[in-house]
Amino acid sequence: MSFLIEILPDTAEAFGKLRDSIFEGGDLDCKTKDLIAIASSVLMRCQFCVDAHSKRALAQGASKKEIAEAIAVAMFISGGSQLGWTNVYSENVYELIFKEKKYEESGNEKDCCCGKSSEMR
Repeated sequence: MSFLIEILPDTAEAFGKLRDSIFEGGDLDCKTKDLIAIASSVLMRCQFCVDAHSKRALAQGASKKEIAEAIAVAMFISGGSQLGWTNVYSENVYELIFKEKKYEESGNEKDCCCGKSSEMR
C-alpha cells in the first residue's frame, strides 16, 4: 500500500480510517472481527490478509482451532457457492445438464465465454 501513501495519500488515509472504524468498537469483539476477516481473506485469496488477521486473532485470544474453523467456514461457502452461481439461462445450468432430456438437445449449444463450443466440453 506504500504506493497509495505516496501517490494518493488521502485515499490511503481514508482506507486506514475505514479499517479503524470497523475494527474498533461495535457489538462484535475484535477477535470475532478478525476471525470473520480470516474467512473473508480466504475467499478473496489474499495470503497477506490471512496471515495478518490470523496474527491479530491470536493476539486477541483466538485459538488455532478457532482460526481453522473460520477457514473451514470459508471452504464451505466457497464449495457451496459453486452450486448456485450458474443461473445464466432461464434455469440453473446444472439442472439443465442433469435433466432427463440430454443437455445437448436443450438449445444451449452456444459458444461459451472461454471460446469453446459446448460440443467440445
